Amino acid sequence: MDFNGRRLVHTPEGVRDIYGKEYADKQTVQRLFGEKIHSFGYQDIQTPTFEFFDVFSREIGTTPSKELYKFFDKEGNTLVLRPDFTPSIARCAAKYFMDETIPLRFCYAGNNFINTNSLQGKLKETTQMGAELIGDASPGADAEMIAMLVEALFNAGLKEFQVSVGQIDFFKGLCEQANLDAETELELRGFISNRNDFGAQELLERKNIPSQVCEALLSVSSLFGSYDILDKALACAGNPRSTKAIERLKEVYELLKVYGVEKYISFDLAMVSKYHYYTGVIFNAYTYQAGSAIAKGGRYDRLLEKFGKPAPATGFVVIIDDLVTALTRQKRCPVLENKNLLLVYEGDVKEAISTANEYRAKGYAAVLMKLEKERQCYTTFAEENNFSQVIFLGKE
Repeated sequence: MDFNGRRLVHTPEGVRDIYGKEYADKQTVQRLFGEKIHSFGYQDIQTPTFEFFDVFSREIGTTPSKELYKFFDKEGNTLVLRPDFTPSIARCAAKYFMDETIPLRFCYAGNNFINTNSLQGKLKETTQMGAELIGDASPGADAEMIAMLVEALFNAGLKEFQVSVGQIDFFKGLCEQANLDAETELELRGFISNRNDFGAQELLERKNIPSQVCEALLSVSSLFGSYDILDKALACAGNPRSTKAIERLKEVYELLKVYGVEKYISFDLAMVSKYHYYTGVIFNAYTYQAGSAIAKGGRYDRLLEKFGKPAPATGFVVIIDDLVTALTRQKRCPVLENKNLLLVYEGDVKEAISTANEYRAKGYAAVLMKLEKERQCYTTFAEENNFSQVIFLGKE
């Protein structure tokens, strides 16, 4: 085989093939996760794999342009492969439910594409599942979203994990109090999210921020842990916006206790997202044996108005690939009955077909093959290709 032939059997950097048991595990996890979302009454929606560039533009507050896969249609319009589901759902809701005032509940599954730096070791194509609640501004909507995520992760097989909850308005309120411009706020946001206290302090000193407000902003990176940190945050909140943000978190927590998921909840007020459309309560889910958050979500009350439909909203997304990886490393991938049979026959093919049909009628997936090799070859093939059993039919 020449060099070009060898190259063609490989995939580009950042994407991969999935097959056999690994893919079966992925489908199982995806199905179990989705079952719990559907139990809350969320209905499936499908949006295009590619959209107009403006759906994911900087003004929308989504993925940076340099991380988008961009191309052109025959009319010269700039299109992008979907990097993030939420703006697509927002566009869709604005298009088809412009005059609807009753809250909408959508869920989705599909692949997204982000052209990340190759040194980060992340896949550029991942499978995501998520849910969006549009038209409900209440603390109850935030609590429903977080509780649903907890229950869906648990249903998919994850047992040890934590959902860290933050409030972007707490940080924004402090920035307003300090009269920070947008550029400085963005720079400070980076320092705070990385818990780079020295960088944050140097930036604020350079801007001559009053000492009291400066101390409050620098304290944000240390405000993480149990429910008790909310009282510490209230003491730092020297403005109505930040105070209201903490009071909102307390309301949400009381509702999470009713759902019975409070043991999975912690708080982190230094949490900020790269998606700038988030406006209030935000949250990330973490588990061991995973290098980063396996799920992310939050409130985005001003995103839909970019598409012409002013409406509050909240949602989350789970990266199925990362969830499956974590479950595999933790040896917690759900084990469901494998009903894949490999039927290897000698002799009369008609009798073999009848036998295969009998198994299929009982709910088994039956593959029929004629015996042409050593029996061990079929046994090995079955073990490597997600068959539960090999049955040899005919002559003994």
